[in-house]
Amino acid sequence: MPHFIVEYTDNLKEDIKVPQLLEEVHRILLSRKNVFPIGGIRSRAIELKDYRVADGTEDDAFLHATLKIAAGRSEEIKAEVCEAIFEVIKGHFEVAMNKRYLALSMELVEFSDLGTYKQNNIHSRF
Repeated sequence: MPHFIVEYTDNLKEDIKVPQLLEEVHRILLSRKNVFPIGGIRSRAIELKDYRVADGTEDDAFLHATLKIAAGRSEEIKAEVCEAIFEVIKGHFEVAMNKRYLALSMELVEFSDLGTYKQNNIHSRF
């Protein structure tokens, strides 16, 4: 962990640069390697084709990001990392936000060790 997952409506295709967004988020997480093991960082983007936003009368769009982390980080670290990532997201969509109806959101999900199963040999590289 952490895993960064972004879901976005397909009407944002012209506004989202997925590789750039994921790279910027990775940069934030990689800069905190004392908090997040490098070998556990993952990100992915899911384009949504079936969705409905608000009353459905406009070409509304949304992006929702989820940061999943293992338990044990301080409240300060969690807040700082989430704020840094959300600032990247807002910056990424600043132009789009000024030209269309758009909702941006992000949530933090914290897993306990119970019920989380992992096997990873990537860590040995780092």
